[in-house]
Amino acid sequence: MLEQYLINHCAPTLASLKTANLFNCTAENPTALQMAVSRWQALLAPKGVKLLLLRESGNRALVYVYRPDRLARDLQQPGVAAFLAHCGYTGTAPAACLDVLKRKLAVSSDFPHEIGLFLSYPPEDVLGFICNRACNHKCVGCWKVYGDEQAARNIFEKYEMCSKIYSRQWQQGKSIEQLTVAG
Repeated sequence: MLEQYLINHCAPTLASLKTANLFNCTAENPTALQMAVSRWQALLAPKGVKLLLLRESGNRALVYVYRPDRLARDLQQPGVAAFLAHCGYTGTAPAACLDVLKRKLAVSSDFPHEIGLFLSYPPEDVLGFICNRACNHKCVGCWKVYGDEQAARNIFEKYEMCSKIYSRQWQQGKSIEQLTVAG
């Protein structure tokens, strides 16, 4: 059930090129979805990948696929702690930050803009998005770019290539466990 979502939306994270990805999925049976997430969590944890249900609403769920070690590193970047504190976070411990993010998603249908920090977006682009109200960006790919345009374009290209390769490899019979890089 989740395999197609993991391949379509999370290849850069599975390849250890990106801290995290997230996707919305439909679940006819929420219990079956929770079981599927638990199953994939158990299969991918030895490779350093975790899955987390960030939000569930009716038959829809928002699934966050991430590498905890990379998230911890991302949250230690200069300026991130102060920015998160301004957004209502009480530190930069990944588990605590994810709890706050989950609570925010539970009470609002909108995405808190700081979610980009949980998805490997450069902090200057997350802040640029907020300060510019999603306007005046230099380019758009996986996110709107306000900082280093060329670096972002290179990353977008790398993610796209990775997704194509993973999709092809999966269609040719490689399992998600085989495709997931340990780390």
